[in-house]
Amino acid sequence: MANRRRWTTEEILDTAAELLRRGDAESFSVRKLAAELGTDSSSLYRHFRTKTELLRALADRILVGAMAGYRPEGDWKQRLTALALRLREAFGEQPQIAVVWGRYASSGAGSRLVMEEVLQALRASGLPDEQIPARYHRIAILFAALIASEAGVSTVTPEEHEQGMELFRVAVLGADPDRFPALAHFAREVRPLGADRRAAFEELVAAQLADIEAALP
Repeated sequence: MANRRRWTTEEILDTAAELLRRGDAESFSVRKLAAELGTDSSSLYRHFRTKTELLRALADRILVGAMAGYRPEGDWKQRLTALALRLREAFGEQPQIAVVWGRYASSGAGSRLVMEEVLQALRASGLPDEQIPARYHRIAILFAALIASEAGVSTVTPEEHEQGMELFRVAVLGADPDRFPALAHFAREVRPLGADRRAAFEELVAAQLADIEAALP
């Protein structure tokens, strides 16, 4: 027992990220992580007090990586759009952690870097300072929700995707026109949630920024 290896925080996070790639946040546990590392749970609690704290650290590490080398360019709308796409790409490489971010958020260095850029971009827009916190909150919710939602779709297996598509076709194309007249009318044009997600992502971000622009004095 005296010769048991001492794992660093980064090594613990690396192993936790790999476990999440093979599973999901629901099945993830500190006990499983400890078993993967060949140690006991108590040794990990010296680094992270709870499972949620560990998951937040994982999400924050993604944010730190996303912001590495970031330089604000263009006007405030271009900055926020570029930031949204940068975060989307970073979490797209580890979608299980994107779901974690959408659920638990984070409070580390990465989170502060993102918050600082959003707040600075909003100040550059010309919004009065008293309106900026509320606008920041809406942008943060939108980014987290869109990225977590897309990540949830990307982790679906091919079998689950096909089953979902079949259920979608039954629900939409088989809708009773007397009970669901609008659904029956648009049935052949309605798209499943997984379709055109990148375009939808960019359009929703653009719509939020346009709303802010319309409120400028």
